Amino acid sequence: MTTAIYSHPDCARHDMGDWHPESPARLQAIADQLISAHVNDLFQHREAPLVALSDLERNHSRNAIAIVRDNVPAEGDTYPIDGDTTLNHYSWAAAQRAAGAAVAATDAVIDGEIENAFCAIRPPGHHARPIEPMGFCLFNNVAIAAKHALDVRGLARVAVVDFDVHHGNGTEEALRNEPRALMVSFFQHPFYPYTEPEPITPNLVNVPLPARSGGEEVRKVVLEHWLPALQAFRPEMIFISAGFDAHREDEIGGMGLVEEDYAWITQQIMAVARQHAQGRIVSCLEGGYNLSALGRSVVAHLKALAEI
Repeated sequence: MTTAIYSHPDCARHDMGDWHPESPARLQAIADQLISAHVNDLFQHREAPLVALSDLERNHSRNAIAIVRDNVPAEGDTYPIDGDTTLNHYSWAAAQRAAGAAVAATDAVIDGEIENAFCAIRPPGHHARPIEPMGFCLFNNVAIAAKHALDVRGLARVAVVDFDVHHGNGTEEALRNEPRALMVSFFQHPFYPYTEPEPITPNLVNVPLPARSGGEEVRKVVLEHWLPALQAFRPEMIFISAGFDAHREDEIGGMGLVEEDYAWITQQIMAVARQHAQGRIVSCLEGGYNLSALGRSVVAHLKALAEI
């Protein structure tokens, strides 16, 4: 498999403070683990471009964009969006690179330059609502890329798979009324963002799980809920909101996954992509805050994507 990793130094310049778990050290932990696992050179490394404003506007209101763009503080200062989400001088550029990585990877996969891609980006995106940033997230990178695939590249159906420990409320809101998109996920409940679970619908298969759920429970969700929905939907491309905070070593969440579970989930997604989507997958980093567990889990995810 030809797997590319998209990133940019700007993504590490977005810094919400030494106290904040969503830190620049997350990207360094991934880079370090790729090297220590002796796989770094097996991937193409591509620089994320700045996203086009039109791509942002496809998913976000002008006011949501302005909240980020127009409140960038002077160097050394910060601007609080909410109790969890803060801007620094580099946040606008980082958010543009994160969304730009997702869109560029989408184009490269559709054009056949690469078979799949992982975007090592921050800020993450799946809590960002169409009308506002929230929960560490400024723009919804996966939703932006999915809508680019539909509206710009002309795909008929796309799927979003979200395995972050938190409910991807922003993605669900963006896709709820989009019949060309299917979203499947599991998430710890009750837990941030404290949304009430909704009934499974033809295009939203988001399954709540209690704290302390581990690999056995998650694999059951994948086999009984995700895969039947994906097979029936027949997506032409799959996007992954790849959060690794359901790992048992991650203290932000309370679930019990390990690296082998992330590899297995990735392999199941790849099988669907091979059958219906010409293997086309774009994965974007979401959560994961224990640095060692994050690095190891991303390597497991990438090795599965690249079949190495």
